[in-house]
Amino acid sequence: MKYSGIDLHSNNSVVTVTDENDRVVAEKRLPNDLAKILGILTPWRDELAGVVVESTFNWYWLVDGLQAAGFTVDLAHTAAIKKYEGLKHSGDETDVRYLAHLMRLGILPTGAILPPEQRAVRDLARKRMQLVRSRCQHILAVENITARQHGTRITSNQAMGLSAETIDQMRLQEDVALAIRANAAVIATLSAQIEILEKRLQEKVTAQAEY
Repeated sequence: MKYSGIDLHSNNSVVTVTDENDRVVAEKRLPNDLAKILGILTPWRDELAGVVVESTFNWYWLVDGLQAAGFTVDLAHTAAIKKYEGLKHSGDETDVRYLAHLMRLGILPTGAILPPEQRAVRDLARKRMQLVRSRCQHILAVENITARQHGTRITSNQAMGLSAETIDQMRLQEDVALAIRANAAVIATLSAQIEILEKRLQEKVTAQAEY
């Protein structure tokens, strides 16, 4: 039986194949090209217990491609993996061999590989969270500006509802008002996009509940 691990980076991957004694029988650093990665794994297909891929930011294409090619794939939960205590050498090759080793022992911490459509919805929810955080930064900026100018903060709801007219009524210096207008414009844009994403997410959740 053979075991494979892939240490996935932004533009390249280290692929290893080991045997039941953790001996390396094939190993190579390759560009992130599915055809090249399949090229090193395919000769061992019938002997492979599975392929372990690191759960990095860019794993979708690789996991989907390997599964489509008929390989059994596990997604390594890297945050839950503890290194050997006293390990003297560390590097991509060591890391990827360790993934294969954990698979062989049956103690590999794994993450869920959701179907592509579910991943898309999850990523949409993450995008909403990103936009909400960004909007919060601009709201806080407006609150801080008004506190510096008047000694009191406006509320977050007031910051979200600012218009050109209400900003003019604050009687601020021209450059200060310009800064608030910039924040207000971004807040309005983010709010509009957040509303679009929330509507879409609600549709997806409702459809899933009905299904």
